[in-house]
Amino acid sequence: MFNHIINACARLNGHANYTPVMTSGTLDKLVGADIYLKCENFQKIGAFKFRGAFNSISKLTALEKSKGVITYSSGNHAQAVALVGKMLNVETTIVMPKTAPATKLAATKEYGAIVIEYDPEEGSREDIALKIQEEQRLTMIPPFDHPDVIAGQGTATIELFDQTGQLDMLLTPCGGGGLLSGSAIAAKGKNPDCRVIGVEPELADDACKSFKTGVLHTIKNPDTIADGTRTPSLGKLTFPLILKNVDEMVTVSEKDIIQTVQFLFFRMKLVVEPSGVLGLAALLNKKIVPKGNIGVILSGGNIDAKTMTMILKKGS
Repeated sequence: MFNHIINACARLNGHANYTPVMTSGTLDKLVGADIYLKCENFQKIGAFKFRGAFNSISKLTALEKSKGVITYSSGNHAQAVALVGKMLNVETTIVMPKTAPATKLAATKEYGAIVIEYDPEEGSREDIALKIQEEQRLTMIPPFDHPDVIAGQGTATIELFDQTGQLDMLLTPCGGGGLLSGSAIAAKGKNPDCRVIGVEPELADDACKSFKTGVLHTIKNPDTIADGTRTPSLGKLTFPLILKNVDEMVTVSEKDIIQTVQFLFFRMKLVVEPSGVLGLAALLNKKIVPKGNIGVILSGGNIDAKTMTMILKKGS
């Protein structure tokens, strides 16, 4: 799988942004280690999801591209598939919850996707998408449980190692596990001794429970501000990959998440969405013992004005 990630790097070259790594003396002092933030909030569509979407769709046959693709997503993967479809002239259909952040919904439509909204309380996005796929014979590009999507997401970690040299620890947000599993494979391929840690909200800790018990857990529609982690469970591919390659899973509170978004905004002038700050939140709130050079993936920056305003006013 590591070689698939290396091949994905070549495929993405010239198409994905080579996102910056940011550092902060204040942050290093607070944590007690050297911290390197991989800023995927500066990726195309504002999140790492572009990587997996481009890698998977660009590999389709001409016939598959001509028929179009379909996916389901709360936002970032939706935008990524829509943009890649526009770039590669592939028609895209995307099933999105009505509760998706307004900015993500609007951007997905602006990229030209056919958006089908649904009520999460009344239906399953996967079931809706599968029915449409069968009726229209489209190719499914799932948000995380696909080998080419996983390989694409792992390219962010390859870049991070190339930009920083050896890392002793890597922290990555976890929703459905595509980013975490790809990142873990990439990190272990670069440095087998690198400790890989996945981070979830306390209110959406299905992956943590699954990791610790070895049994797949599900949490439907968790009420967390980190909307990118509301995936009910890990996937058939991502779960075993995480069990094999990830060293630890931890959780952070809603308060931890909000304070970390505030820290990045006020102290580092970075706009990062709640899902994107999970790794740093774990460090700032001492959920792990820091060691050596630590890489943290800030997975995205797509946050609407209402949510950001609420966060910035908290505690002020």
